[in-house]
Amino acid sequence: MNIKTQALSGGFGEPVFESQGVFRMLMDGMARPGTIRIVGPDVGQPEPLGGAAGAIAVTLCDHETPVWLSAGLAKSATGEWIGFHTGAPITREKAEARFAFVEAGATLASFGLFSAGTQEYPDRSTTLVIEVSALGEGLPLTLTGPGIPHATTVMVKGLPEVFPRLWADNRALFPRGVDVILTAGKSLLCLPRTVRIATQ
Repeated sequence: MNIKTQALSGGFGEPVFESQGVFRMLMDGMARPGTIRIVGPDVGQPEPLGGAAGAIAVTLCDHETPVWLSAGLAKSATGEWIGFHTGAPITREKAEARFAFVEAGATLASFGLFSAGTQEYPDRSTTLVIEVSALGEGLPLTLTGPGIPHATTVMVKGLPEVFPRLWADNRALFPRGVDVILTAGKSLLCLPRTVRIATQ
């Protein structure tokens, strides 16, 4: 399947109901950090974009949300696929992006290069969707903060070593800062900027 064909394929089978379901899953995930969710619908996204990441894109992106793609995704049909299904423009400028998608194994740049919002409008920040190898196995991360009654530990495999430092720098900007959604295939884990992360 060539890039053009990949770009025009896929999407939700039942757009209204399935996008609403993914949206509720994301809102619940942001309200209860540390819980791993499984996306049901198959959106037929092009590789190397994962299933959950593809569902997030077609649920949240639109013509008013510029999207930034990491190098591996930018070389694939992902940009055209997102543009076809959502109307979202692709930008090369991290600071302009409302959503940023990073393929598994890609080098993470400083979160400070993305929009952290403003003191008056902290919601005008970038949401980073980062693909990892697996959720539920790998490096233990201890999460604390709003929405987490007691400290909870999640396992993440394939998270770049620099992530804890980048997250600490991001937390220091609160209430500004980026939010992160970790994805692994059809699984996802939300990390709003309110969360504190400790590695063991």
